[in-house]
Amino acid sequence: MQNRNQPLAVEGYPFIGLFAFVTLVFAILGWVCLTLLGLFLTLFTVYFFRNPERQTPQSDGAVVAPADGKVIFVGEVQEDRFFKEEAIKVSIFMSVFNVHVNRVPISGKVVDMFYNKGQFLNAALDKASLQNEQAGILLETESGSKILFVQIAGLIARRIVTYPVIGDLIERGQRYGLIRFGSRVDVYFPKGAEVLAKVGDRPVAGETVLGYLK
Repeated sequence: MQNRNQPLAVEGYPFIGLFAFVTLVFAILGWVCLTLLGLFLTLFTVYFFRNPERQTPQSDGAVVAPADGKVIFVGEVQEDRFFKEEAIKVSIFMSVFNVHVNRVPISGKVVDMFYNKGQFLNAALDKASLQNEQAGILLETESGSKILFVQIAGLIARRIVTYPVIGDLIERGQRYGLIRFGSRVDVYFPKGAEVLAKVGDRPVAGETVLGYLK
C-alpha cells in the first residue's frame, strides 16, 4: 500500500511540482500577481494532499469512517450489486478542504471489486451513488460479515485511486486510496448492523466509528 508514512500523498507530487515550477518561472519573469497566484496554488495543493497519521480504534466489529468530511445520508437502500437486498448506507461528502486519503473501514479480505465509468455530478446529490464514476470494494471480515465501500468522483474530482486487489488482506484504518479534488465515499452496512452515524456528523477517517457489525 502507498502513503504509509509520507506526510503528503505521493499522488500529489506531480501537481505540487508543476505549480512550484510555474511559480518559479513567474517569479523569474517578475510577474508579481501571477507569482502570488502560483504560490497560493502550490501551498493549497500541498494542503490538499496532506496525509496525517490517525489512531484507529480496535474494538471488535467496529467500522470506522473511510473518509473525512460530512455525513450527508444515513438510511436503508436497495443494494443490488452485491448484497441483493436492503442495506444501510452511510454517505460521507468530502469538500476540497478535507483530507482525501481514504482508509479501510474494517479488517478483512477483498473478495470483489468494481469500477464504473460515469458522470461527474455534484457528489452531494443522492443520484451520484449510481450515476457518477465510482470504484467499490466488497470486504469479508474474519467472522464472515460483508461490507461494501464505494469511492465516488464528484463535480471536480476526476481521478479515483484504489490500491488493493481481489484477495488482499487489508486492515482497519489502513490507507487504501484517494480521490482527487472533492468527492464522496459510501459505506453499505449489512442488515442487522448497529449504525451510529447521523446526518450532519463530521467523521475523521480511520478514527471515527460509524457503527458495528454483528
